Parts: sequence; structure tokens; C-alpha cells
Amino acid sequence: MSMHDSDSVGQHIDAVYRAERARLLARLIGVVGDFDLAEEALQDAFVAAVRTWPDVGVPHNPAGWLMTAAKRKAIDRIRRGGARERRQRDWGELSIAWTSGDPRDSMIDDRLRLIFTCCHPALGIEAQVALTLRSVGGLTTAEVASAFMVSESTLAQRLVRAKGKIRDTKIPYRVPPASQLSERLDAVLAVIGLIFNAGYLAGEGNELVRVDLCDEAKRLAHLVIELLPGEAEAAALGALLCMQDARRAARVGTDGQPLTLEEQDRGMWDRGQILAGLQLLERSVSMAPPGPFALKASISAVHSSTRDAASTDWRAIIAMYDQLAVFEPTPVVALNRAVAVAMAGTPDDGLALLDDPTIAEPLASYHLFHSTRADLLRRSGQHDEAAVAYARARGLTLNRAEHDFLDRRLAELGTIG
Repeated sequence: MSMHDSDSVGQHIDAVYRAERARLLARLIGVVGDFDLAEEALQDAFVAAVRTWPDVGVPHNPAGWLMTAAKRKAIDRIRRGGARERRQRDWGELSIAWTSGDPRDSMIDDRLRLIFTCCHPALGIEAQVALTLRSVGGLTTAEVASAFMVSESTLAQRLVRAKGKIRDTKIPYRVPPASQLSERLDAVLAVIGLIFNAGYLAGEGNELVRVDLCDEAKRLAHLVIELLPGEAEAAALGALLCMQDARRAARVGTDGQPLTLEEQDRGMWDRGQILAGLQLLERSVSMAPPGPFALKASISAVHSSTRDAASTDWRAIIAMYDQLAVFEPTPVVALNRAVAVAMAGTPDDGLALLDDPTIAEPLASYHLFHSTRADLLRRSGQHDEAAVAYARARGLTLNRAEHDFLDRRLAELGTIG
């Protein structure tokens, strides 16, 4: 295929980057055994595409072209390196694909191998999640830092240590044998859930939803379900993601403004995804008592099965959050429970919980805490305080769609516009 118009070629390269980056990087990491080298080589390959394709046209197999170019770039980088680097990275092996004694490996996606590598027990849970979000999810260091509510420099150091440990201790690039799967599963499921969350409410950019990340998380969740059909929490995660993603089309109005759950047209929810989610949830609870993902999916099921916001059984949701807090006694769970309390009772009931320092202090830099608190203040008639909280939330997010939503709320309060 020949595409010599520079704008068209640039758009094509952008599309290939979004569609193939994670798969290419996962395969490269498996070949070269080094995260940084793989990232650098893949970036070099995309730079080469930007320089070459406008003159020669887009190749028939863009991903194959990029993979070949990236391998060559990796070898070039190693040859240019010092003796110590060459000893650590044997460029003569770069053309040899990894091998594994597990016959299932030929059936397993490269990205799933990469997730299990990132989630090796030799790494701490925070490093596992951060590394997978960066490598598999394709998030920037700043976006991952935002997800962890830590500084970008702290997150960067965490990533460097994690990559170094994988390289230096030669952590194998494969899905572990059956005897080791369970001990790695919690981290893998947490990572997939965070990849979905990063797409469901994008930290940066103009779009409320990063569809590519949501779709990638759902695909990876279903790969894990296929690999581990007897794991209840894997099925529960799949259920949760289906029911959450079912709302995608209804989350933005015709004017492009984000809509709250209360404002959404539930007729636009994807009933097929909801049904698939409910079936996976039923499968999960038939296998084991509800774990954290089953409880989250059950909360989503209450919303998904309710015809309108006014009919929501908030008391049932509070009870589920109480159970979830046993597994995850986190400020974010407490924040969500406070919303349910406010909806079941009064806004002031929720505000009393949000003003507790055990919730307010850890979430001081979390924009959803301030926007949630602002909404409850607005509902209680405390408009001046609500405006301050909305403005605070606006200053803590880089997402343009979120800015538009918060500006709308501020305008409704007479603060702007």
C-alpha cells in the first residue's frame, strides 16, 4: 500500500502506534530481555517510520516492518554501547525468540507473558502495577504517577529499580507454571483493573475515555479467564469491566460534556455487555465466596439492573462497600461508600464522612475527592463552598473533558460564564 501524502502517513503511523505499540513492545522485551532497550529500540523504529514512510509508502505489514526495524535498532544500540553493556546484553541472541518448556506458551499472547513478568513476586506490588501500566498499558510516567498519587520522580525511580531487578535477576519472560499461578494472580488482576481505570477516566488529553486502554484491559481479563477458568476473581474482574464499559456511549452528552451516572440515559447502556457481565458474576459467585472484584462487580450489577437512578438500592450498595472495606480498607473505598451514604440519606451524611481526616488527608491531591465533595456541598445548598471545591478539583486534573464538566458545574453556581 502506498501512501505518500505526509499528513495521511502521519495519521497512519499514529494509528499503528495506538493499535500495535503494546504488542510490539511485549514481543521486543521477550526477545531482548531488557525493558529500557526494548522501549528505546521501538521508539527508534517509529522515528525511522516517520522519516521513511512518506517517501517509500506505508508497508503492507506495518507492524512487521516496525518489529524488524526495532530488532536492528536494538542491535545497533548494543554495538554502540560500552564493553560492560555488551556483556550484559548479548546482541547475538536478539534474533532468537524466547523458549519455554510450557506447551501453552505458543497459545498465549505476548502481552499476557509481559504482565506475568511484571507481576513477579520478586517485585513489590507497587512496582508490579506501575511497571505493567507503563509497559503494557502504554501510560506515560506522569499518568502512572497520577494513578498512584505520587510524584513523577518517585514513580520514575520505582520503574528504574523494577526494570533493573528483572534484568539483573533474569526473571523469566513467561506465564508461570500452574503451581505458581495463584500466587501471582492478585497482582495481575489488580494491574488489569488499573489499566481499565486509566482508560475509563483518562488522566490527560481531550477525551474522557481512552477506548484503547479499556478494550485492552477487557481483552487481557478474558485471556486470564481462559487461562484460569476456575479462578472466581478472574471471572469477577471480567464481569466488572463488562458492566462498567457498557455505559461508555452514555457517559458523554451530545455536546461532548461528561454526564454523571445520575444524568445518563440508561437506554444507551450496552445490554449485551451487561448480560455478559452478569453471567460472569454469576459464574464467579458460584465458585467461591465474593472477593473484592466480585463485590465491586456486584455494586456495578445493582446499577446495571436498575431502570433509573432514583430506584437505586443504595442500602444494598452500602452493605457491599462495608464488605469490600474488609478486603480493601482504603480511602478511595471510603470515598465511594460516603457517596452511597449520602444518596441513601442526605448530602450532609456523606459530607460528615468525607471531612474525616482519614479520608480527606490521603485524598487531598485526588481530583475526584474534591469533585465528589463539591457535588455534595452543591446538593446541600452550600454553593460558595461547592465552588471552591469544584475549582480545586479542576486544578488537579489535566483531562479536558473533566475541565469542561467542572466548568459546567461552576457556571451553574454562577462562578464563571
